[in-house]
Amino acid sequence: MSPQPPIDFGLPRVAAETRIVVAMSGGVDSSVVAALAARTGAEVIGITLRLYDHGEAVKRSGSCCAGQDIYDAKTVCDRLGVAHYVLDYESRFRTGVIDRFADEYAAGRTPVPCSLCNQGVKFTDLIAFARELGADCLATGHYVRRVVGENGCAQLWKGRDPARDQSYFLYGTTPDQLEFLRFPLGNLPKSQVRELAGEAGLAVASKPDSQDICFVPDGDYAGLVKRLRPETAAPGEIVDLGGRVLGSHQGVVHFTIGQRRGIEIGGQSEPLFVVRIEPDSRRLVVGPRAALAVSSARVEGLNWLGEDQCKVMAKVRSLAQPVAAQWDGQWLSFMVNEYGVAPGQSAVFYDEERLIGGGTIAETRPVFAEAA
Repeated sequence: MSPQPPIDFGLPRVAAETRIVVAMSGGVDSSVVAALAARTGAEVIGITLRLYDHGEAVKRSGSCCAGQDIYDAKTVCDRLGVAHYVLDYESRFRTGVIDRFADEYAAGRTPVPCSLCNQGVKFTDLIAFARELGADCLATGHYVRRVVGENGCAQLWKGRDPARDQSYFLYGTTPDQLEFLRFPLGNLPKSQVRELAGEAGLAVASKPDSQDICFVPDGDYAGLVKRLRPETAAPGEIVDLGGRVLGSHQGVVHFTIGQRRGIEIGGQSEPLFVVRIEPDSRRLVVGPRAALAVSSARVEGLNWLGEDQCKVMAKVRSLAQPVAAQWDGQWLSFMVNEYGVAPGQSAVFYDEERLIGGGTIAETRPVFAEAA
């Protein structure tokens, strides 16, 4: 591989006496992590989780993506000369992630399944299994940084490359888990990761990145939810903020808060956006962009990795920039109004580059209603 110094895995003993378990998805990132781990001289074991039914993947996308990923992970391990195991976690993944994803959509909320997966199957279960194997750490391909603070405790920081940072999805990581986890790619840009894969002779070096949720490889979230929760496909009314019927829709499953596409209503003075979803009555409440502004959000299920502080930088969507906010222990108040904040999304708190906590948005306070 590259002549650069080996990445420090923070091993407690000399490498030859340690064991590193690597979570392997079959992609280039986790494959490079396995190669970096092998380069330390430690014993390396690759673990791939079978999380969903391959036949369903074929039906949805026309190709068995999950089966190919498992094969790719095995091929990488064979190339590196390390052990590889596949664990069948389909049942746990179905109930803990896929069913909850469908339930959230059916309730008119906007779920973040990657956060659910990391808090459950991927970290809780996989860490437990790695410990059973006598591993000294579990390494993953996430683009985040694990920084040991002055007090000797591990902290979670944003990935060095802003375009690849995945910290938003890891807010549920506990301090105990963070002590055991390693993120070797946190300081690297993606381009360098692909170079390392090529230098190691890994067949996945040019494998495309996944662009969708793993269990919806074709991106048809609505199709999946309709199969699991058919009631979400029932037609209903589109109404304005005053309750006046403007038109109809073909199922609330096709909409999320802040969405503009799919609202087929003409003759309006300005574009309309989904302001609220009322699943019980199957109504979509729409309004101008100004109606999407919220002043604060109530956040539940808080997990703290840092100090419980009042002034934070908060990120309420994976692609949004963190914004200044005030936290009072229940409500997150934005210094400047935020738009398109939806129940079900994650609210993640930062202190500059360090992730200090996060939770799930339960409800919001719209500015439009307050001003009325």
